[in-house]
Amino acid sequence: MVPGARGVMTGAGPVEVARLGGLWRVTRPWHPGLRPYLRSYVGYWEAVATPYEARLVPTGRATLLISLAEPFSQVRRLGLPDAGSGNIGSLVVGLEDRPAICTHPGGQEAIRVEFTPLGAYRLFGLPMSELTNLAVGIGDVLGPEAGVLVERMAATPHWAARFDLLDAALLARLEHGPQPTPEVARAWQVLAGSAGAVPIARVAAEVGWTQGYLTRRFTQQIGLTPKASARVLRFRHAVALLSRGATSLTEISTACGFYDQAHLNREFRAIAGTTPGQMLASRHVEGAMALSTSAHLSKTASAAGL
Repeated sequence: MVPGARGVMTGAGPVEVARLGGLWRVTRPWHPGLRPYLRSYVGYWEAVATPYEARLVPTGRATLLISLAEPFSQVRRLGLPDAGSGNIGSLVVGLEDRPAICTHPGGQEAIRVEFTPLGAYRLFGLPMSELTNLAVGIGDVLGPEAGVLVERMAATPHWAARFDLLDAALLARLEHGPQPTPEVARAWQVLAGSAGAVPIARVAAEVGWTQGYLTRRFTQQIGLTPKASARVLRFRHAVALLSRGATSLTEISTACGFYDQAHLNREFRAIAGTTPGQMLASRHVEGAMALSTSAHLSKTASAAGL
């Protein structure tokens, strides 16, 4: 019998379990107190333990991954020196503007939570610039009590109870976390709402700051500069159009604010390490692409949300 199977009720709603490719995937309605800060919240475990390797591309979100079984062999950010994590279990990932390669020996069981950038700033309680393009052990960000939480969750067989434990811990941290600056929140809203199309000078004028001051405060609380954030947002918009079946790369380039198709291709290579055509042809979902024949589609997608 599947632990925490469909129909089990908790204070936040029923737990739902579904088979998705090589994974069992577990969800339930988000706690109301967490909803403003979340973009994804899912548990999963492998149907069959299989080693895999995947390329994970920027999402414009920050990630908390609670590992309840086997750790990653490595999470390695491409294009950065000494950017490999080594063996790592539960982890925190800030915003990124370049791809990563993650490898896992198989036997993964985890909960992955994706946050808005400012939700992560409030939850983690430190400058998000300290996490940019990094995968960091959970204890280094949330303190030693995070390890105790992970142990309790791993020892709990029912997914509803696991979600309850994590919800309580997240709500407690959010209650005491730093409040984002209203101007930074507005700047992110403008950039995200336009999919990165609004010029940074206009964003600065919108919030009443100089462009230099906006860059400093925005980078501290978001993790990327406004310019880098806009690049990632345009990239994500292009990926969304590709996944919806848009056939003309010229039309996608125009819709996403790229100068031309060559500019679109350069940005895909810089941000994802691939081309639009290769991404469209690959097995991918939620920003991850399988790199080896042993990788399950949905398993790689859920690896860390990097």
